[in-house]
Amino acid sequence: MERFYLKNLIDWYNSDSRKPLLVYGAHQIGKTTLIRDIFGVKYFKNVIYVDFKEEKNVRVYVKNHINPQEIIAYLEITKNKTIDKDTLIIFDEVQECLPCLTSLKYFAQDFKELFVIATGDLVRTKLKLSKKENDKEIILNDGSNNFMSPIGKIDILEMYPLSFNEYLYNRNKKLYEYLKDQFDKKAVLDDHFHSLAKQYIFEYFSIGGMPEIVNTFLETGSFQKAKNQMASLFATYLDDMTLYQMSNETLLRCRKVFNKVYSQLNKENRNFKISELEKDKRNRDYEYSILWLKYAHIIFQSYLVKEIIKLPLRKENDSLYRIYMSDIGMLAYESGINYETFINPNRENELTGPFIENFVALELSFRNIPLYYWKGKTTSELEFVLNVDNKVVVIDAKKNKGSMASLEKFREHNQKNLAIKVSMNKYGYDEEKELLTLPFYYLGFYLDEIKDKVDTFKED
Repeated sequence: MERFYLKNLIDWYNSDSRKPLLVYGAHQIGKTTLIRDIFGVKYFKNVIYVDFKEEKNVRVYVKNHINPQEIIAYLEITKNKTIDKDTLIIFDEVQECLPCLTSLKYFAQDFKELFVIATGDLVRTKLKLSKKENDKEIILNDGSNNFMSPIGKIDILEMYPLSFNEYLYNRNKKLYEYLKDQFDKKAVLDDHFHSLAKQYIFEYFSIGGMPEIVNTFLETGSFQKAKNQMASLFATYLDDMTLYQMSNETLLRCRKVFNKVYSQLNKENRNFKISELEKDKRNRDYEYSILWLKYAHIIFQSYLVKEIIKLPLRKENDSLYRIYMSDIGMLAYESGINYETFINPNRENELTGPFIENFVALELSFRNIPLYYWKGKTTSELEFVLNVDNKVVVIDAKKNKGSMASLEKFREHNQKNLAIKVSMNKYGYDEEKELLTLPFYYLGFYLDEIKDKVDTFKED
């Protein structure tokens, strides 16, 4: 399977200002496979691979010896390999040995010629969360006294599941290339290719972007086998929550949030309501659990902005927000939807609303664009708000054309800038209304086109 992140690794490899690289993301999104088995094999004569979860002796040694020279000498002996400028050193599951992150600072200072990558599932959680819960201090680290964050001394790469563009590239490379060419020309697809691209969108809604699930589907073409594998992965995500230092109460609340993303999106008011999870509980009772899930890249959170929008975008209310699953295949599994029915072109399931909104949220989040949504005084709302070139650009995500009433209400209070309608309809631009209609299969290309103009500042 080909991942677009390989280009990021190649750019890092060729960079004159290269530092040790920290790669983090959710569980089972293919970090190790990409770095060790693809990038490492292709670009290096030797690969030194350390799994801190499995290799206890190495973990204990590094915890007590953060000097790179000592680490290099130890690895050369235990791995029986010479470490030089043609070697890639990979520290996997680095959240199990946080002092290793401290050592990256000294690798950057004293061994600039070496290629060092550290990876982990929940590294960002370990680095950032230290707060009180039920009057007890919750510090997510390994208890070592010689841990110091190396932020500023390392390069960082966030990885996510496959975006739709990545999925399509692996599923039908020729169609991907055709769509990219047509988007660059701002062309309207004919009915045949438009229908074909829609078919792959619905397929992606069902399969999602977890590499293991995608591989199973690509190899077998079986939705049922992919679903069975997703059941196992879904359970693994829940089980992994027990591995980290949190109270039983917090663990239970993490699971409640994780299990209710779809049901809370599949309602008229899609704001996430804690009271629907646990009676008489408030947002503050679930604050830590939601932060944990966010930093673990298991969910994404979108914040409300109201009526007249001021830039830069900032959340206006901590208690009003929406939550999206970080993989749309997991959302499909959680919904209990029948996969075969869902992708049947003659019967597009009426439950597509939550999937459409979650899809757009993922395409934004995978490009590190923060999520905001707008609500007016009445029922008017727009699903996404972006700061592009210091202008407010809104995105309305609908299955088909739908009403423009919310956009009209929005423009009563805000300057008339570009508005985007993301739907199953064909590409088009209404100059008078400043309305761009993007079919779902063009959205990723458009976001890549404007990525250098979008404000990507995140509040937490």
